[in-house]
Amino acid sequence: MNDKTGGIDRAARADELFRQGYNCAQAVFCAFSDITGIGLDASARMASSFGGGLGRLREVCGTVSAAALVLGIVKGYDSPADRDAKKRHYALVREFADRFKAKESTINCRELLTRAGLVAEEGSDPEQRTEEFYKKRPCPRLVYEAAEILDEMLAEAAR
Repeated sequence: MNDKTGGIDRAARADELFRQGYNCAQAVFCAFSDITGIGLDASARMASSFGGGLGRLREVCGTVSAAALVLGIVKGYDSPADRDAKKRHYALVREFADRFKAKESTINCRELLTRAGLVAEEGSDPEQRTEEFYKKRPCPRLVYEAAEILDEMLAEAAR
């Protein structure tokens, strides 16, 4: 169920992008390019550093970082003096994290991979994308879930 803002299934689009080889953050961020107004190439570059939990450091899941980027573009603040806007925005980012944790119990890449039975090595080279890669990793599900949650939140905010 993902047809919240503009009739586009962004969760399915994020999954498709991930399966094309984009990293987790790129897949989510690029799926929202119609909302951010940033083209696919620029979106992919902007989100490229966040894959693998920030450059494969295995910290915050790249899908969560990408959602925060989208929220910043769509609902962020731009005045350092606007403390209320800052509070509202940070609350929105925390709400996303809480919704993600309600499904996955953590936003940490290493924990998500370890729970799936994978060794989450920091800084290792990216694996070759094969059908086996997609079967053993939780990432396709996480990409889908993050895009779905983000789409729901944006739809709620638009009401």
